[in-house]
Amino acid sequence: MISVDAHRETVTGLLGNAPVIRLPLASAAGLVLAEDVRAGVSLPPFDNSAMDGYAVRAEDIAEVPVTLPVAEDIPAGRVDSTKLEPGTAHRIMTGAPMPPGADAVVMVEHTDGGVTDVRILRTAVLGAHIRRRGEDVVEGTVALSAGTVLGPAQLGLAAAVGLAEVPVYRPLKVLVVSTGTELVDAPEPLRHGQIYESNSIMLASAIRALGCEAEVVRSVVDDVDEFRSVIEPRLAEVDLLVTSGGVSAGAYEVVKDALTGQGVEFRKVAMQPGGPQGCGRWNGVPVVTLPGNPVSVLVSFEAFLRPALLAAMGHAGVDRQKVRARLTESMTSPAGRRQFRRGFYTHSEGEVTGIVGPRGGPGSHLLASFTQANCLIVLPEDVDSAEQGDEVDVLLL
Repeated sequence: MISVDAHRETVTGLLGNAPVIRLPLASAAGLVLAEDVRAGVSLPPFDNSAMDGYAVRAEDIAEVPVTLPVAEDIPAGRVDSTKLEPGTAHRIMTGAPMPPGADAVVMVEHTDGGVTDVRILRTAVLGAHIRRRGEDVVEGTVALSAGTVLGPAQLGLAAAVGLAEVPVYRPLKVLVVSTGTELVDAPEPLRHGQIYESNSIMLASAIRALGCEAEVVRSVVDDVDEFRSVIEPRLAEVDLLVTSGGVSAGAYEVVKDALTGQGVEFRKVAMQPGGPQGCGRWNGVPVVTLPGNPVSVLVSFEAFLRPALLAAMGHAGVDRQKVRARLTESMTSPAGRRQFRRGFYTHSEGEVTGIVGPRGGPGSHLLASFTQANCLIVLPEDVDSAEQGDEVDVLLL
């Protein structure tokens, strides 16, 4: 057996880095910036008013109340510029450019709101309510650094500094394949010995949640020739093939039989659940093969696929948040294997550590208990039991 960490490193290295493409801002949400981008303009691009009010010279309103003639109206979007003469005011709106000669803005609430003449009731210090050019971002400087995840604020900033598109790591295209002659797609009626296929639904949704594209081939029967004929023609269109089932030590392990000697290595990983794993390249395309039981599939995704896919698309933080928690009941774990158990974690205000209890048993077929879990309890390879009250590592889902 090899370690969980060693297999994770192999899978991550197999994927490498996704290609870099340029996308319009509207199509880049959730992706990772591949290069530094610089501001095409300063932000703000000109001195402008932070308030609806009146642009004035601070010395003209040093003693109040005072009445000044209103020489100009300056709405937001006005592109011409008229100098403010001494002893006058310009009525100005939020975001409108400051006129030359003005050095302060008086809020409209501190005036009588006059249109031809304005009575100013309070003084304003030099620079009051003025947004200065480049106060936020200076033209030519780095506005967003490589490695930034493009959320709403980041995309808003990119648009504000004049960018129409950005260089990002392209979302990976993943082919998800479930295998097993016993599998049936709902709502077809089940016969004795058959089960409904669920792995591809779980895997595809988990992969898409990371921003990847997922194409699904469901319920491929346990026949090597059929597996190859269905899957091989699709490889040229994807970045990664992920299979579930057919990798263990039984007599009808279609994935192992089809891909052994084709560049894919099958191995036993020191973990529970999810021991039978495989990875490599088939026709040059990265392949990750997962076991068939549904809990094994989701645990394997968390342990290997999720961090590898995120790393390939440029994410720096690829690990789930890890915390320590006290067990609400005792647990056992097979010696020499890292156990991942579904659990429910809570943390009350004022407590140093939270508490966690397992949900369901260790069986890899117990999918319903996964729906009640919000974490994975991790017992390391050198631990075969943990008692109630012991602190353990918890990965928050």
